[in-house]
Amino acid sequence: MAYKVLVVDDSSFFRRRVTDILNKDPKLNVIDVAVNGQEAVDKALLLKPDVITMDIEMPILNGIEAVRKIMAQSPTSILMFSSLTHQGAKATLEALDAGALDFLPKKFSEIAKNSDEAGSLLRQRVVEIARKSEFSKQRTRTRPAAVNISPKSSRLIADQHRPLASTSSLVTKDKKVMAAITRSSGKEYKLLAIGTSTGGPVALQKILVQLEENFPLPIIIVQHMPAAFTAAFASRLNSLCKISIKEAADGDVLKPGCAYLAPGGRQMLITGSENSAKIKILDDDSPKITFKPSVDISFGSAAKTFAGKVLGVILTGMGSDGKEGARMLKAKGATIWSQDEQSCVVYGMPQAIDKAGISELSLSLDSMAASMVKEISRG
Repeated sequence: MAYKVLVVDDSSFFRRRVTDILNKDPKLNVIDVAVNGQEAVDKALLLKPDVITMDIEMPILNGIEAVRKIMAQSPTSILMFSSLTHQGAKATLEALDAGALDFLPKKFSEIAKNSDEAGSLLRQRVVEIARKSEFSKQRTRTRPAAVNISPKSSRLIADQHRPLASTSSLVTKDKKVMAAITRSSGKEYKLLAIGTSTGGPVALQKILVQLEENFPLPIIIVQHMPAAFTAAFASRLNSLCKISIKEAADGDVLKPGCAYLAPGGRQMLITGSENSAKIKILDDDSPKITFKPSVDISFGSAAKTFAGKVLGVILTGMGSDGKEGARMLKAKGATIWSQDEQSCVVYGMPQAIDKAGISELSLSLDSMAASMVKEISRG
């Protein structure tokens, strides 16, 4: 059966075009549309769609408030459409914080000219988060009735259907699936490197808010995000966290307790030596590089500078960016972890390194920060 989609936008043209684009995929079926946020809330409760595409600026009730109400009343996978402005970025981040799983830039020109690339991307993203919704529902149906889970938050559908924490681990091929690490490997680290895409903003916030001001390492973060968004995202994280977080700039010197977010639309490299490392930001017009910023490029440069003294972590995200960079790090002796499937919005990037035998541990999002701290502190 096709995934049921509710399209929400106050523009009749955009509703019509998004509906036409999505219905080209036999896996998707637009069952209805809504013209404002309140209508979206009502129809979400009535129709129980698998996915909702949601505009932000709408009359009666805006998209952010609509997401909050839907997640409280009838949790659903939601894809936001956002304008490519600083204000649009801030609003999108609020929507993600409220419970939306993903976002796409709202590009009227590409939608209007029937761009195959734009249509394909939209269909792909909707199918991916619909699968997450289906996976979560299946987990709920198959969980024993005696288990009672009372979620603290309805921000992520994944949070609502995550298994109970356990101290046991499951060994699969070259990695262990664990609830949390119980003992550090004792290795010395000079850098924490994180790569992520779809679902990353919420996952990163959940991890970074748990780190103390005196965190002993610099952190580099590569999040697939448009150029207009990264400054706003870094600013938001910095306001919420004890560590310092900034959008990386050319020439930044890596310092402990500071996280550097790769700027959207450009590449972030690490240069220098392990005791005197700097950030180099490059414009990249190469058609061969799909992602700007690219996890592969940043991780690969970290391998050259820090060799094996890196803890590399791949979080939720679509595709396989990070696999080759993580492979380069591991070849130098670095430690590589991945986020487990259950807590991912999209188990694409983590799956790529899991299947390749690169990841040593697969950890839940809930336990990731504590495990990082324990491993790095050699506790």
